[in-house]
Amino acid sequence: MNTQLETHQVRKSLRYSVMDAASYSVMLGLTQNYISPLALELNASTTQIGLLSSIPSLAMSVSQLSAPYLSTRAGSRKGFILPMVLMHALMFIPILLVPFVFHISPVWWLIAFVTAGVTFGAIANPAWGSMMADLVPMRLRGRYFGFRGQVAGFITQVFSYAAAGILLLFSSNIFIGYAILFGSATLFRILSGVFISKQYEPLPIVSRKKSRSLLQIIKSISSTNLGKFMLFFALIDFCTMLSGPFFTVFMFRDLNFNYLYYCIVSSSSQLAVLVFLPFWGRRADKWGNLKVVRLTTGLIWLMPIFWVFSDNIIYLVCANIISGFVWSGFSLSGINFTYDASVPQERTRQLAVFGAMDGLACCLGATIGGVIAPHLPPLLGYPLRTLFVISGVLRAVVVVFLLRQIKEVRNVSEISSWQLLTGHSGEEEKPKGKFTFRKKDDDD
Repeated sequence: MNTQLETHQVRKSLRYSVMDAASYSVMLGLTQNYISPLALELNASTTQIGLLSSIPSLAMSVSQLSAPYLSTRAGSRKGFILPMVLMHALMFIPILLVPFVFHISPVWWLIAFVTAGVTFGAIANPAWGSMMADLVPMRLRGRYFGFRGQVAGFITQVFSYAAAGILLLFSSNIFIGYAILFGSATLFRILSGVFISKQYEPLPIVSRKKSRSLLQIIKSISSTNLGKFMLFFALIDFCTMLSGPFFTVFMFRDLNFNYLYYCIVSSSSQLAVLVFLPFWGRRADKWGNLKVVRLTTGLIWLMPIFWVFSDNIIYLVCANIISGFVWSGFSLSGINFTYDASVPQERTRQLAVFGAMDGLACCLGATIGGVIAPHLPPLLGYPLRTLFVISGVLRAVVVVFLLRQIKEVRNVSEISSWQLLTGHSGEEEKPKGKFTFRKKDDDD
């Protein structure tokens, strides 16, 4: 294909990907913070809240292992992604019907439909990640995905507040409010699929060397740099999910927050993510993803422990802002590290294994957290605070013992953590601006 034409198609596709992210983020803002509150309105127990996170995670982990095979059968990565997007969108319809139709064991029906929905949404992730890694040059991934994430984060926040407003408006008939949220989510998820359909799909890189099977990739996890990072990332998420699903329970049941207070606190970390994604993206492009991962995981263990010391809403907002600062760097650089470290001709398989490992870890974490939470001794008045401390301590253990075994895959200069934070390495250089879609950004 003509190089100039292909460059033009790539540039257009990156714009469409941002539009996809924008539409997807409307769906996310309307739903992601309100699944657990809906379950609580249906009188879910603490254990059921844990299962609402763990069962979908397990289904996601198993389903993603089939993604490379299904993508191949579909004939193209995009040809596989689009039907999954449509099914994901349609699964919001039975979710909104749960309070009105499924009067017997409604929480279990909610868990079942959420599990089906997130499975359809996640099963295409390896193919989507592979396609996007081929579209975005390595040296621009931090800036591009930081820019894309910033757009997505802003829209997510706007519609998360809108969702809280809708629920407050319909507080006397709360399930009507939830029906509006999930019905709207269906439409915007379909719209995101329309933008994906307009993207150019580069031909996958073909190598004369025979690609490894999923089983071979799994067997090599402990011996490869990428495999060790997958294990590290999954264990961090395991420790996180021990407590992650229960902050909502803590705010609603223990602190008696209303929807407005809940939205303010929960969205504060997401706002911080929105602000700091470009900050981390520029640094990851320049000094490497692993450097950002090392710095942020040195702080990540403190995030749940902050919740032990006060229930003041201003304090919790400040704690969540710090959490957003840390998690934005870890998540962005962690995913981009897997793109950098994966082999192009095996990328869909490697990302499938990564997604499966991470999903299984999240499942186990949420399940164990849900089982032990009701039996923990109270700490400063609340048993869930004990769970938060356990989560933080285990994160620290994972960082201390596993992070040192992982190496950067790009040629980057060595700098201190302070220099990384300030953005100054001591070298004379011109400042770089934000990511744009100029032609020179598309050149390899």
